[in-house]
Amino acid sequence: MDRSPIGSTGTIDLTESGPSVDLNGGVHLLPCTIEYDGPCAVSQYFKPRPTGVEVDGLAVQEAYFRGRKLQGAAVPLPPGYSGFVLGKKTFGETSGSEISEGNLNFWETKAKFGSVAYWNHDCLPSQDDAFLRSFHWISVAEALHKPVTAEDLATSSVQEKTQIAEN
Repeated sequence: MDRSPIGSTGTIDLTESGPSVDLNGGVHLLPCTIEYDGPCAVSQYFKPRPTGVEVDGLAVQEAYFRGRKLQGAAVPLPPGYSGFVLGKKTFGETSGSEISEGNLNFWETKAKFGSVAYWNHDCLPSQDDAFLRSFHWISVAEALHKPVTAEDLATSSVQEKTQIAEN
C-alpha cells in the first residue's frame, strides 16, 4: 500500500545553477508507452528526417520505431512558455533551512526545451491533432484570468444595452 502523503509540498528551482542542457529538437511525444526509465542511445536508432511535405502549415517528418513508420511534426511551444526536464535534488545539495521547514521534495532544472516533435503512427500530422488543439487552452486560460478593467465593463454594458434596444 502506498503511504505517500496526500497534498505534500515541494520546491521547484527553475534557475539555471549550472550548464543547462538544451533539448530543442530532442523532445519527442510518441504514440506508445515505453516501460523503461534510464539512459539509452536513442539517437543511434531513432532518426527523424524531413519528408519535404507540408500539411496544414506543418513540415512533416518521418521516422521508424521498432519497424513502425511514424509521421510527425516539430512544433514550437507558445510564446512566453518553456519546457523543463526536472530532476530531484539530493539532500547533499539541499540547505538545512529548507529541510527544517519540513519540505522534503526539491526539484531542479536538468534541461530546457522550446519545441516538441509529436508523432502519429497511422496518419499525417494536422492542426486537428489533440496535441496541437491542447495549445488552444492556453489562450482560453489567459482570457479567463485576465483582469477586467472598468473600461471593459463599460464597453460590455454599452454593447448589452444596444442588443436589448435592437430586440
